[in-house]
Amino acid sequence: MSRGAGPVRQLGLVVRDPDAAMRYWSDVLGIGPFFVNRHIRFEEFVYRGAPSPSPDVTLCFAQSGDLQIEIIAQHDDAPSAYRDFLAAGHEGVQHVAAWFDEDDTYRAACLDLETRGLRLVHSGKAAGLDVCFAYYEGPGGGTPLLELAQATKPEVMAFAEMVAAAGARWDGRDPIRTMAGVPE
Repeated sequence: MSRGAGPVRQLGLVVRDPDAAMRYWSDVLGIGPFFVNRHIRFEEFVYRGAPSPSPDVTLCFAQSGDLQIEIIAQHDDAPSAYRDFLAAGHEGVQHVAAWFDEDDTYRAACLDLETRGLRLVHSGKAAGLDVCFAYYEGPGGGTPLLELAQATKPEVMAFAEMVAAAGARWDGRDPIRTMAGVPE
């Protein structure tokens, strides 16, 4: 992706069983370690233009070269792009993400997508952080969705750099690591 939103920095998967997905990615594909935060909720969550309860999700992060891998599992029926994806009978790649830091650049990228006909599915903020994200679908729907995230803000980038460094030196041991406070 080189037009508009910027390079793809993350591949996002939505699954029913995050532990099985992490085991596959680490044992079979050799990608890890995964850093996991279970049962988190977002702030200021909006689904298809209306305020909505945040979904209860588990987020798992690993790195492969320059690409962050995110595995997401939703544990409730709150309206979200994740729930929609699973309800349609899918599991696996649900979105790709471009990352931003500045509020103005992020908002301009969101506006650009909307003027190009993409529709906002859901958006919100990482709990406890001033870090926004938004998921867009193309005019005909379908996947992958495009997520825009303020993941290069300093309060999140330190985490992304830690995940990348751990992936670069990972020896295959301790593939799943629980971590409280993992940002979106």
